[in-house]
Amino acid sequence: METTSSHTEPLIQLDHIAVAQDEHWIIQDVNLTVHPGEFVYLIGQTGSGKSSLLKALYGEIPLASGTGRVCGHDLLKVTRHNVYNLRRDLGMVFQDFALLPDRTAAENLAFVLKATGWSEQSAIDQRVQTCLDQVGLGTKGYKMPHALSGGEQQRVAIARALLNEPPLIVADEPTGNLDPNTTEGILELLHELVRNDRSVIMATHDHAAFERHPGRVIRCAQGRIEQLDSLAV
Repeated sequence: METTSSHTEPLIQLDHIAVAQDEHWIIQDVNLTVHPGEFVYLIGQTGSGKSSLLKALYGEIPLASGTGRVCGHDLLKVTRHNVYNLRRDLGMVFQDFALLPDRTAAENLAFVLKATGWSEQSAIDQRVQTCLDQVGLGTKGYKMPHALSGGEQQRVAIARALLNEPPLIVADEPTGNLDPNTTEGILELLHELVRNDRSVIMATHDHAAFERHPGRVIRCAQGRIEQLDSLAV
């Protein structure tokens, strides 16, 4: 897949950022630019800072220094009171799925739409069905999370991330709890989501993933990042 031209505004622009927790520096002097149409793998050992970097992208952890913009939002201006504005433009996928256990797959998605301002029930139903279809679960919206396999639950989580058509998907170890065959299906789905107007940045321990499904590879190590060989998607 071709990366969009350089004049397109980056979805992620980080300049010399640092992130700290409890006076402990987690990452420092990080520069990163991600344009629409890119699939970016974030790799590194546990504790290397990759999850903290993703948390900075979606406003969970504030920047300690430097500047950053994500989907047009200035990270220095993001607070716990307005972070929802940033997250409306992001799709987030986590290792533990984070589904509401007492609602069906479709109800999980409808809940998010209503929480983000959708009010017309017919439009909600249509959008839910479209997103379930997109992840291959069009006939399983009636099922409760416990009745779905781990891979199916993650597909529901990905459908949830797509609801408001965000330009950027942030995925933190989305295949960490899945078996190899299920992992393969999730990776294929995430790569299918990358278009000229959308990117995915994914933290993973699975180094074989980018051999089977090439992308741009960024490594976190000792609180800093380095770009490895870029591979065409």
